[in-house]
Amino acid sequence: MDSILDVDLIGFESGDARRRSAIVDGVMRSLETGFVYVEHDLDEAELDACYAQLETFFGLPLEAKRKSAVPGSRGQRGYTGLLVEKAASSDAADWKEHLNWGEAAPAGHPLGERFPDRYGEPVFPETELPGISEKLMHFHRQIAELQRRFLQIVATGLGAHERFFDDMVRYGATLTRAVHYPPMQEAPGAGHVWAAEHGDINLVTALPRATAPGLQVKTVEGWIDVAPPPRHAVLNTGMMLEHLSNGALPTGIHRVVADPNQTGSRLSVVQFCHPTPSTILSPIASCVTPDRPQRVSAISAADRLDEVLFEIGLADGAATSGDSDS
Repeated sequence: MDSILDVDLIGFESGDARRRSAIVDGVMRSLETGFVYVEHDLDEAELDACYAQLETFFGLPLEAKRKSAVPGSRGQRGYTGLLVEKAASSDAADWKEHLNWGEAAPAGHPLGERFPDRYGEPVFPETELPGISEKLMHFHRQIAELQRRFLQIVATGLGAHERFFDDMVRYGATLTRAVHYPPMQEAPGAGHVWAAEHGDINLVTALPRATAPGLQVKTVEGWIDVAPPPRHAVLNTGMMLEHLSNGALPTGIHRVVADPNQTGSRLSVVQFCHPTPSTILSPIASCVTPDRPQRVSAISAADRLDEVLFEIGLADGAATSGDSDS
């Protein structure tokens, strides 16, 4: 595959067996690129409100944004400034800043005790932008549900039960990230791009909207632009899904680059769907065949994430002076 297909999530949920089978086939073929467009039923007015507040947040003075930083969170909570995170394939830090949030663990829950960076309370600029907490947490839950529904198609396509992923993601360390890419004309050097070539460390990533072009997917034919139709989310596969599928679904390799004529900034909000950290990533039985022998060993989701956070420069907890993004 060298193109991204458009599939109907709602049609999978409401269609007959023939319709569902066709949608599963389309998703699996499109995910040979690591990417697929999915028509969604998200409220466009709610998306408008979230993006408007985030645009305002990133326009605040640096000292005001730094109030939302969470030291020690390794880019999993609060504000991360410019030139901190980098792609594992690059020596130069990405030209971006972001705000990160997710669900906190229930009081006293062992997940919160063992993984405070992944399950800490979200930190929002509520003083500067009253009401932003409620809006962004609602956004997070809506996208998490969209991803859970999409994973039912993926599970079916892999030969597992439709609800194979449901328990895995119920208390998963799913992370939402608003990413602001400043104008490239302001970058400190020629070696910096918005986000260098990389893959995401999670199951699936969802991008419901970006304010400017720039996202590109690597295919066998080269780089292609991501250009979803209206009211469609972009979903891509992550390293953990590649591991579980024994390589049947490759990680979607992508980058974010500004067109030479692009003079403004770019804002996107992406959500990384993670399993619970205790999940053992071992190939699904139906994905191990004589033609595709098991090629990877088991590893916990927590350990796999730690490896990647080290590779991209977030293992030391730096979160104020600068997962991969779309």
